[in-house]
Amino acid sequence: MPPAERFRKSDTKDWAQENFTGVCNVIIPSFTSDLSGLNEAGIRHDVRRNIELGFWGALLVSEAGTTPAEMRTFMEVAVDEAKGRQYFVLHGSFDSLEDTVACASDARQIGVDGLLVAYPNSFYPRSTAELSAYTRALCEETELAVILFCAPHYNFERLDPSGFPLEVWRELVSQPNVVALKYEVGHPGTVGSYQVFTEFAGKGLRVCDPYEPNLIMWDEMFGTPWIGTSNYEYYGPIVPAYLAALREGRREDALRLYWQIQPARQVREALRAQASGANFNHRYLWKFQAWLQGYNGGPLRAPAMKLTDAQMRRAAEGLVGSHLIEAAPSDFGEFFIGRNPS
Repeated sequence: MPPAERFRKSDTKDWAQENFTGVCNVIIPSFTSDLSGLNEAGIRHDVRRNIELGFWGALLVSEAGTTPAEMRTFMEVAVDEAKGRQYFVLHGSFDSLEDTVACASDARQIGVDGLLVAYPNSFYPRSTAELSAYTRALCEETELAVILFCAPHYNFERLDPSGFPLEVWRELVSQPNVVALKYEVGHPGTVGSYQVFTEFAGKGLRVCDPYEPNLIMWDEMFGTPWIGTSNYEYYGPIVPAYLAALREGRREDALRLYWQIQPARQVREALRAQASGANFNHRYLWKFQAWLQGYNGGPLRAPAMKLTDAQMRRAAEGLVGSHLIEAAPSDFGEFFIGRNPS
């Protein structure tokens, strides 16, 4: 059937219960060497690699300097290459509600399945009601399956000490196309995530704390058929593999795989801490971490945080220690060229 007819808005919750089952990582767009346009071969390469590693699908990242036309092309290429073998989620991080709705409309026509809620950098709600109104408008004006999302860099602590007022979600979970909740605030500790799981899990919604070290715990406690979104590709096939083992009753195998990547996990946490306070994910580092696992790599447009040799070396050493690659690359400059230079 045509992509836009995969599900009707009124049936989205039922469709997601059947189809949101797996691990959703991220794909960052690839660009030509002079950054003048998209690198189609690189994007197609990444989709194929995503399939090889066992991911359900990917968040198509919008925070990489793409124009609206390029974002449409990025989605078109990804969907075309997947040929139904992947699900895709639009990263709804744009400069306005209108821009987000317009790109979501394109996404629906192309065959992208979901929308991860984000908020413009200039959005400064002064009340919970204002935050709720914006999020409701986004849900109502898109036909995509919506993943509600709260993150520390949204700067909503003034509205609730946890970092996000849950009454917003309580108001919106009845929207016909709201299918999942991605909770990433309330740190330190896991009480915030526990509160969300106890309140919303088992009510026709996918609930997710995307923080990888916690995945086994939440899956055993509540069941987490769908996990997303984060750069799980840094660990190659391990995250989908250990969750599959857990759900098949092979708990010892799951824990063995979980602890195999502990060196890489510790490196990832140390590198995350370096970027703390920037209120922006280190997309260059994420793309490099994916490159170490066979993804395309290549240059990114500004604004992006600078990637250093020390960071690249530590990221590679984490994978060596986890027995996922044999040795660190001898020339980090190859990453900036990419596997499909154009």
